Amino acid sequence: MRKIGDHAVVLGASMGGLVAARVLSDVYQHVTVVERDGLPEASESRRGVPQGRHIHVLLPRGAEVLDELFPGFLDGLVATGVPVMRNRSELRFSSRGHLLCMDAWEGDPGYQPSRPHLERHVRDQVRALPNVELVQHCEAVGLVTFSGRHRVAGVRIVRQGQSPTEETLTANLVVDATGRGGRMMTWLPAIGYSPPVEERVPVHIKYVTRHLRIAPGALDRELVVVIGARPGRPRAFILGACEDNRWVLTLAGYGEHQPPDDPEEFLNFARPLVPPHIFAAIQHAEYLSEIFTHRFPASVRRHYERLRRFPDGLLVLGDAMCSFNPIYAQGMTVAVLQGLVLRDTLANGDHALARRFFSAAAKPINVAWQLAVGGDLALPEVEGPRPLAVRIVNAYVGRLLAAAERDQVLTDRFLRVGGLIEPPANLLRPSVIRRVIAGNLRRRRTRSTVTHETSSTQT
Repeated sequence: MRKIGDHAVVLGASMGGLVAARVLSDVYQHVTVVERDGLPEASESRRGVPQGRHIHVLLPRGAEVLDELFPGFLDGLVATGVPVMRNRSELRFSSRGHLLCMDAWEGDPGYQPSRPHLERHVRDQVRALPNVELVQHCEAVGLVTFSGRHRVAGVRIVRQGQSPTEETLTANLVVDATGRGGRMMTWLPAIGYSPPVEERVPVHIKYVTRHLRIAPGALDRELVVVIGARPGRPRAFILGACEDNRWVLTLAGYGEHQPPDDPEEFLNFARPLVPPHIFAAIQHAEYLSEIFTHRFPASVRRHYERLRRFPDGLLVLGDAMCSFNPIYAQGMTVAVLQGLVLRDTLANGDHALARRFFSAAAKPINVAWQLAVGGDLALPEVEGPRPLAVRIVNAYVGRLLAAAERDQVLTDRFLRVGGLIEPPANLLRPSVIRRVIAGNLRRRRTRSTVTHETSSTQT
């Protein structure tokens, strides 16, 4: 791909920023990634990613894209001991009170690195690029514009140290990937532009996590256990294997159902959520860490695609554009997909880049947002408007999940949509609807037969 500029600056070295740097390295002579934190050489958590200690899931579509951008990336993860879930029988997944079919069949492979391990390996790939520089311990403090303010000319930075001084990095393009807490909402007004409309869905969810080592053979076959929240019990349990023969256990709860920080109460919170063999496995496990806590008040979407005015030479991506309830494990994959959108947008040059990028990036965001917000609004405990369309979709998804308990085709469809491999519209195909109807009719007949036999026995 031809070079379209001399210098691009990426603010933030998390997943979105690293993938953006990889894409920009093809079309800019030099790319600088500015990161406030120190960047560890090993697979270690860092201050700027406080949620990194909790369980993360790289969705199948995210894994595909990373392997496309960094050829051989997934094989490299496996070589470092990252487990791979290749069979549906290795996944115990309960959604809204329905345990999905666990029959044995091959599905999309699920790669299971911890967040620090995944980020470290992406960072290593980016560091190896000859025209990319990672600058750590450096904070971006504001934008620089040309005199007419129609275009961003660079960014003001402060390098940390005994005598920090402000300097300017000039750039043809600045990409803000500083995450949910980034400053773009105040930087834009400072240079004469309106910030985007912000959409919020309060969830008031709390996560608590411990790392552990489970004895070999303590679990039947599971590599991942997901017990999602359901109406009347807005609590969740997520257990997953990761590298170094470790497991990560995260408990979550909405509102008044939040998990405790005390180790003993931690297990008591988990006990009623899982089958006895899973509880026994975590009860007798070797715990490797303290309890880590993370609170997430609301899913937030900033509609940059709706702005009529936006300066040239500036983009926003990742959580700085949209951050989802982490329970749905979409954040990393959506950030990676935005990197793919950036690559495809730049293929046509940098004319009207922001308008074209924001419009295209809104498509994968829309899908993930609808899935996450729809899932949260299926819980009466989550406050928010529920238009008729949302109520209809949630009612249908509930029936699909009920039928999927014994239908591997419906289970596969649901997981592929949740993994962002297929669009949600595929769940509304006539062939899928027929299976949903047939599955619920069978359930109704089974319940009727059981009720009749019970009544006859009692008589």
